[in-house]
Amino acid sequence: MGDKQKQRLKSVMVAGHVCLDITPVFPQNVGTQGLGDILAPGKLINVGNADIHAGGAVANTGLSMKILGTDVTLAGKIGMDQFGQVIKGIFEEYGCADGLVETESFDTSYSVVIAIPGIDRIFLHNPGANHAFCAEDITEQMLVGISHFHLGYPPLMRGLYLNEGRELVTLLKKVKQAGITTSLDMAAIDPESEAAQADWGQILNNSLPYVDFFMPSIEELAYIMDRNMLKEWQARAGCKDITSVIHIENDVRPLAGRLLGMGAKMLFIKCGVLGIYFRTASGASMQALCDAHGLAPSDWVGKEGFAVSYHQPMLLSATGAGDTSIAAFLTAMLEGKSLSRCVQLAAATGACCLTALDALGGLAPLHEIEERIDAGWAKKSEGVNCGCIKAY
Repeated sequence: MGDKQKQRLKSVMVAGHVCLDITPVFPQNVGTQGLGDILAPGKLINVGNADIHAGGAVANTGLSMKILGTDVTLAGKIGMDQFGQVIKGIFEEYGCADGLVETESFDTSYSVVIAIPGIDRIFLHNPGANHAFCAEDITEQMLVGISHFHLGYPPLMRGLYLNEGRELVTLLKKVKQAGITTSLDMAAIDPESEAAQADWGQILNNSLPYVDFFMPSIEELAYIMDRNMLKEWQARAGCKDITSVIHIENDVRPLAGRLLGMGAKMLFIKCGVLGIYFRTASGASMQALCDAHGLAPSDWVGKEGFAVSYHQPMLLSATGAGDTSIAAFLTAMLEGKSLSRCVQLAAATGACCLTALDALGGLAPLHEIEERIDAGWAKKSEGVNCGCIKAY
């Protein structure tokens, strides 16, 4: 890697939602029962030690990028309580706690992650201090020397989604005016929460002109863009995950077209166990993004495809899999790799994440993941219905 690439890799800020994840470790054989039997009222369940890690987009994506070789600044809001001190201590171990803002007005956010083997995760979540995060928490001085800015989970951050995302737009504008490229990740929205009442279509319409890489999951995207369509998918899927019934060309592609029309330069849509759909804009906006990071336009401009997931026989938890796939994509992009290789590395890193209870435990250096891909790592192609869209 040349000196210019090394310089780029030392200039990323990951900001947004941060929390403490508390994950009770369930015995492997528990997953053979139904969820209703496992979590029956009044039942005592023997579990192992609690796995306690920093979570949220800031920890999952930011620390993953750190492990993958990027010097990252982490920025988020925590309370002045014990949970906050735990998070601060973890970030200090990685040498990237300087961007944390402490507040006396809110407690630190936390999640209890119910990760039963063989069953999709359940989250008990308190947003805490994340609701108070605002554009002023990212100062102009903090942005000096930053070449890329990643923001995660605005649906869990009240200050960012109120007033049709006014604060979110202010923050993204500030970053873009500093000449920095941007990426935005979303989060699942509780239908009973205040966030569910926000006009997310308008929020995206206001904010996506300032977003280079938009990186939601397909479930998050469908909830935001077309809840009736999401209900239809859920009805078709029944007790199965909705990714088992979606068609990439017919279901995902139309949503992508609408998002590009709102101003996003590239779409990176996580489709769970299937893989990742990607699509880039054509024209000057994508050319400028290539120029900013030394990317080959022939690899990046006007592209579309689907990166199929890689087979992973050992499955413990999907916690943070989407965040780590984003981390791998951004790291590979900053190294100047082709778009197809970036999304392959993203899908493979997400598969690595499945082997641990937390987001970081299953990670490997990016070059090792690349070597495994080149050695013929088998893809999990069953259930993937791409239509005419090229699969990678």
